[in-house]
Amino acid sequence: MVHVAHKTHPDIVKRLKRAEGHLRNVIGMMESDRPCMEVVQQLHAVERAVAAAKKVLVHDHIDHCLTDAADSGTRAPQQAIDEFKEITKYL
Repeated sequence: MVHVAHKTHPDIVKRLKRAEGHLRNVIGMMESDRPCMEVVQQLHAVERAVAAAKKVLVHDHIDHCLTDAADSGTRAPQQAIDEFKEITKYL
């Protein structure tokens, strides 16, 4: 299978880098003994940011890779269906 970068990939990278920065801040908060409520709130924001990036990536894969494979006939229909089932478990 050939990997193809899509228009959304740079945006996903930006989201993940932002989440990475927030995660570093959470670690710093823990190391400086910040209150648990503050830490958990920021950690929740990191989780949501990563989950949003993952969702965009999964949808991007479905919209571009699987749709293209089905339309172009480069894969057997069952193979595309199996891949769709496999990737949707990550939503």
